[in-house]
Amino acid sequence: MPGTAAQAKKALVTELWDDNPIFRQVLGICSALAVTNLMFNTLLMCLGLIWATALTSATVSALRSYIPPRVRMIAQVLIIAAYVIVVDIVFRAQFPDVHRAIGPYVGLIITNCIIMGRAEAFAIKNPVLPSLLDGFGAALGYSGVLMLVALIREPLGFGTVFGLPLPAREAWWHSWTIMIMPPGAFFVLALIVWAARARAMRLDAAKKAKEPPK
Repeated sequence: MPGTAAQAKKALVTELWDDNPIFRQVLGICSALAVTNLMFNTLLMCLGLIWATALTSATVSALRSYIPPRVRMIAQVLIIAAYVIVVDIVFRAQFPDVHRAIGPYVGLIITNCIIMGRAEAFAIKNPVLPSLLDGFGAALGYSGVLMLVALIREPLGFGTVFGLPLPAREAWWHSWTIMIMPPGAFFVLALIVWAARARAMRLDAAKKAKEPPK
């Protein structure tokens, strides 16, 4: 049990930074380009992704001994689809206006390589709790980057934060139209990935400098 707890903690922390899906692996950037011009829309998409990724990993782990290898990928897609359908139903019922804007992208969560990647790389080989936290950590790390992109794009593009106007917006603000468009997301994401990787390289270099010579 202590070993499982340590494995679970490591899985969560690793996915948040050391193996972050976006700036470490550059995976799943379609959502970053498509839905990050408004922070509330991005937040809902991130919550749906966290739900689907974490529960998919837990479910795949729980059923790993019962899924025949020849249909493993099909079974994983069906599991992902079941959780994404729940997300789509909730969004359609509770946030109909937002759903009209991001509805097509909610369905695309099924094909998000992060969910399938964590199920195939980790959950299929590990116990339920570490798999749950691995999926949660991967989705949370991914969501953190998406929210950061949205935090930059919405104020620059619309002059708002979560739909609330910035102070004295009408007096001094001029919207950056490019930030409302997908190329704006690409530029912002590229800068974030560059900054994160530069910081990671500095940390790795500092760590190696502290290691005693062999």
